[in-house]
Amino acid sequence: MKTLYFTLAVLFANVAISQTHQIAKHNGEQMDVNFIKSENDLIYYSLNGSAEEMKISKYAVSQVTNKQTNQTQKVSDRVEVVSKSDYNKVQVLSQDKTVGLKKVANFEGVSVKTKGEGPLGQQKQTAMLIKTKSALKGYPFVSIVEKDNGKYEAVAYVY
Repeated sequence: MKTLYFTLAVLFANVAISQTHQIAKHNGEQMDVNFIKSENDLIYYSLNGSAEEMKISKYAVSQVTNKQTNQTQKVSDRVEVVSKSDYNKVQVLSQDKTVGLKKVANFEGVSVKTKGEGPLGQQKQTAMLIKTKSALKGYPFVSIVEKDNGKYEAVAYVY
């Protein structure tokens, strides 16, 4: 009887700590994880045997599959940028939303300043310039950091 209780306890403990979801990334990588939540364009999860909460950008994830019910939820579409004319497909992300994407290039330059244009218009023109540079190289994601001296630094990301 003790053996039966022990066996049942081990089976239930194994189910309780086993990984419940599978994350499929756009680069083809598959990760078995315990899904926690999806919030603010980030997916929170933990690895097997760990209580540490980790996160990944939703832009890096294709889909999340519940292994128990075999239910799949699409998270994001793959962004394909092949020419300069695809600049409108380039996504400008904040630095914290690039987790899980691969950093590939840095752009630096002077912010666009047009006479009579307000600061918001200048930011939009600078972002358009950076998106065009990024599209020319085939990078679908970019993060822009504007500096006080009228210059900017942009970091390009891929899957």
